[in-house]
Amino acid sequence: MGEIGQARWVCVAGVTYGAHMFASIASTALVGVETRTVHVEVHATGSGKPAFSIVGLPDTAVREARERVLSALVASGFSVPKGRITVNLSPADLPKAGSAYDLPIAIGTLVAMGQVVPAASRVVALGELALDGQVRAVRGGLGAAVVARRLGLPCVLAPDSAGEALRVRGSDVRGAASLTEAIGVALGSVSGTTTLPPTLEAQHEANDLADVRGQLVARRALEVAAAGGHHLLLFGPPGAGKTMLAASLPSLLPPLTEEEALEVALVWGAAGLSRGGSDTPPFRSPHHTATVAAMVGGGSGLPSPGEVSVAHPAMLLCF
Repeated sequence: MGEIGQARWVCVAGVTYGAHMFASIASTALVGVETRTVHVEVHATGSGKPAFSIVGLPDTAVREARERVLSALVASGFSVPKGRITVNLSPADLPKAGSAYDLPIAIGTLVAMGQVVPAASRVVALGELALDGQVRAVRGGLGAAVVARRLGLPCVLAPDSAGEALRVRGSDVRGAASLTEAIGVALGSVSGTTTLPPTLEAQHEANDLADVRGQLVARRALEVAAAGGHHLLLFGPPGAGKTMLAASLPSLLPPLTEEEALEVALVWGAAGLSRGGSDTPPFRSPHHTATVAAMVGGGSGLPSPGEVSVAHPAMLLCF
């Protein structure tokens, strides 16, 4: 136990078995709107025919991580694995999609090869790697922060993703712009950087009822519906102001609680949208030709939330 030669370590995250080394680093996956923990396990051998295999129900983007990771390692000044590398994404029966596992695979590979101390794998990592070693933002940063808080570990993300994940209180979110910086952040030698996202107010998500002139009956209907939590149907000729009135309804509602805002942000993240730091109840305006799948969600592989879920919990939809 301890150091063997110059690059062999024994600890919980990186275990040495003779010429074989094992490392495990946590990541995350979204199943619908539920955040699941994914353990990226890397097994390295110092001999045999060079190979790099990824198992655990990966899709095409995950399997292609091999090329991105190897190029990023070389560009970042690390050596390419000489033996066989096997990466398992556990649980193995959960489909994995996207390029978000590039960063944890790279860190796990470096730990398993003995080029980085095992302490670097004591994080939750998520991010796509460019061929030059830069870390790019991906979907799921908010879920990674939730998993990190649950496991009591730091969370390493691209700076843009880290800004959104800062809304998860109690989590230690750190941004890293490159693989080298991610290693330093994981080891605590680099503080990391974050880019705060714009809020939805800056994006003009909803109107203010104070901007509406006239429409006394419709304004009164909005106030009653907001106060009592009632359904509301506005009808009239085109240009009468129905959409503007409906978009003003969130301004009458109380702000979301911290837990509600986090739940909404997770749903939006699963749908590929960004809420920023807004605590305003969500408002959606799907087109009147929207399909059933667009309204209720679905899709092949990992399902995506529809407009009904994205409008939760306020359920403000305007057609």
